[in-house]
Amino acid sequence: MNHIEDLSQLEDHLNYRFSDRSFLSTALRHSSYVNEQADANLEDNERLEFLGDAVLNLVIGDALMHNFPGVSEGNLSRMRSNLVNETQLAEIARQISLGPFIRLGKGESQTNGREKNSILSDVLEAVIAAVYLDGGFESAYRLVSRHFKPLLSGARPARLNTDCKSLLQEYSQVHLKEIPRYRVVSEMGPDHDKTFQVCLKTRDIEAMGYGKSKKAAEQDAARIALEILKERGLKE
Repeated sequence: MNHIEDLSQLEDHLNYRFSDRSFLSTALRHSSYVNEQADANLEDNERLEFLGDAVLNLVIGDALMHNFPGVSEGNLSRMRSNLVNETQLAEIARQISLGPFIRLGKGESQTNGREKNSILSDVLEAVIAAVYLDGGFESAYRLVSRHFKPLLSGARPARLNTDCKSLLQEYSQVHLKEIPRYRVVSEMGPDHDKTFQVCLKTRDIEAMGYGKSKKAAEQDAARIALEILKERGLKE
């Protein structure tokens, strides 16, 4: 199968046809691949990733504004952070089978780079930018809305008003006989617009949370841990 056929398959998964496929080709080109090529003019996807992040945040922000007209700016920001993060983006990338189309260097290929959340999420953002450059904002809006629809449908501002950390701590002390531990795993983005990733552990439960502050990320991790407990039959 040649690369043109590859891109045609990916267009089927995206439900979008490019007028200029060079945008898509660039979006799929990881820096590790470009670094191994002789062509000095070959561009990697990092600039598109930057643009795609902005387009994605605008689309999700617009969708949340329309879906939740009475919700405050702070809560909307936290809702968007819960929707737009590395884990969620990587999952959507897997749903559209993006991994096999990514062009990686030998080292990244050998270490299973096509399954890494960081690479999948970055490439998805670059693909969103490629659609934006090729078909304009409306095309990018439709693409994001289609693939984020389940997440947007499940967004609930009421969750933000619940002190999940306190609920989890109370449950964990009574039923698990220990206090949840929180650890900052990473800080992403510029200083004025950071997103924090926090890892929570309590007994055999581990959850990752994201937020625009450490406290918000801890609340998100606690919320996810509570959902895991509910699936296991959490005692009320």
